[in-house]
Amino acid sequence: MKAGIIFAGTGPILILTSYEAFDSPKLIEKLKAKGIQKFIATEVPIGTVKKRYEHHFNVIMGDLQQTDDLRVLDYNGHNVLYNFTFAEMSKPIFHEAPETK
Repeated sequence: MKAGIIFAGTGPILILTSYEAFDSPKLIEKLKAKGIQKFIATEVPIGTVKKRYEHHFNVIMGDLQQTDDLRVLDYNGHNVLYNFTFAEMSKPIFHEAPETK
């Protein structure tokens, strides 16, 4: 399981995913289905996420109504951004869907 911050048009969200990379084509498809086609993704340490979101982390992981490959842990952008320092974030991955004309 990986944790990451996705910076998109509506602001940052904190996700948990079982995909190996934030540029995995299947993860990109999942994000696209949620309306996210252009984003910057950065990994944050899963242990830090567990510690800072302790109860909510356990609730989200135990929620059987969500799929295992992508779970949104926090969609409050202000909360997400201020819960992590830039030093805790990995090198960013940039994704932009190809333009269609």
